Amino acid sequence: MKRRLLVLSAAALFLGPPSASFAQVPAQPAGTTAQRDAVGALDFLDGEWRGEAVIVGPAGRETLVQTERVGSLLGGSVKVIEGRGYAADGSTQFNALAVLSWDEREGRYRFRSWANGYTGEYPFERTADGFRWSTPAGQNALIEYVAVVRDGVWHEVGTYVAEGQPPRPFIDMRLTRIGDGTWPEGGAVAPR
Repeated sequence: MKRRLLVLSAAALFLGPPSASFAQVPAQPAGTTAQRDAVGALDFLDGEWRGEAVIVGPAGRETLVQTERVGSLLGGSVKVIEGRGYAADGSTQFNALAVLSWDEREGRYRFRSWANGYTGEYPFERTADGFRWSTPAGQNALIEYVAVVRDGVWHEVGTYVAEGQPPRPFIDMRLTRIGDGTWPEGGAVAPR
């Protein structure tokens, strides 16, 4: 017990009280200006979208009604994206969620996605007329998504890229913006 107290005392001396500079940093629940600016550069995605996703895979060609809803949280410093793909009978065949933020220390976007039982953080970049991101797809392979968003149309193509093989597009999504949305900020739990 005496030894434990000695170790704790030494740790307290080593760590010392919080520095004055740390204590003076104001709380920023809405993120920093740099975070809001970087994420705000993608505000053209905000709202509700609907269209068609054509998927070409081992089972052949499948067409889904694809929807996306995009909105901001934390004062615009984080963007939340949900996608759903519906079969002809209205059943959900695909559902994904992504969270996008700006890492000010590293000077890059952070893009985390959950879909089909997989989750991960993937490379993401803003382009002049949309964005691109990629995800691993096995050894020496990846899926590269490139989106162009122009005049209320979101066109995104996913291409399977494997070493020693020609690139193979496997999903083509074309959506039309159908309106504003209040998601995810709308409907927040009120304090009373």
